[in-house]
Amino acid sequence: MDSIFQHFRKEEQQFIEQVSGWLNEVEDRYTPKLTDFLDPRERFIVQSVLGSSEIGMESLGLFPDAERQRVLLYPSYYEPTAEDFNITVFELKYPVKFVTLRHPDILGSLMSVGLGRSKFGDIRIEGERIQFAVADEVGLYLLTNFVSAAKVKVQLIEVEDTADMLTVTEDWFEESHTVSSMRLDTVLSSVYNISRQKASALIHGGKVKVNWTVQEQPSFELHESDMISSRGFGRVKVLMIEGRTKKDKIRLQIGRLEQRK
Repeated sequence: MDSIFQHFRKEEQQFIEQVSGWLNEVEDRYTPKLTDFLDPRERFIVQSVLGSSEIGMESLGLFPDAERQRVLLYPSYYEPTAEDFNITVFELKYPVKFVTLRHPDILGSLMSVGLGRSKFGDIRIEGERIQFAVADEVGLYLLTNFVSAAKVKVQLIEVEDTADMLTVTEDWFEESHTVSSMRLDTVLSSVYNISRQKASALIHGGKVKVNWTVQEQPSFELHESDMISSRGFGRVKVLMIEGRTKKDKIRLQIGRLEQRK
């Protein structure tokens, strides 16, 4: 376990221990283990802890190219099917003429009914249409209790045909940057072409996430493969640290997301 810990941040150790517990459960009971929805960083950790184990791993978010997916860990004899992932997609019906609902409105309203974020997958919005994925075990609860969002009444309709599920196409563009350090505020300043003071203000204001978790420390050290999202500035990924210049600056390859629906 110590050899795994050294490759990840201290704050990720608790999740690594949880993953180890899942693997032990599969090995001891010789039956599959289904997780809640995990983000890409969490799934990467699961894969890393799995290593060369004989336990299999599959993931599914039901939406095409889903960001948040449930993971199924299973013994070698087992053959997973889509039904094993227990995911339901709902479409939201609401008075579209009187209100425009955004992603934060939907997520905030879902959380307000008393369920954790891990019970929800992707939230997809295309024009006036809104869909989101949930774990089957909370579907009936949501049908009963999720009746409003942004102060308007809503109704949930199950989307049964995968062909009716909303798709999102992502285009990533690579950029080169030179920075003095891998501090979060320094990299944000360069990538978004803003001052370090403004970058720090974004971070202290809780508007910056690293690997899908709010990060409020400007001095936070970034690594390769880290995903950064800043409210109002979009999403970027640290693709590669290429080395240093003659003036001891760090050369970075950054991926910038442009999303089209």
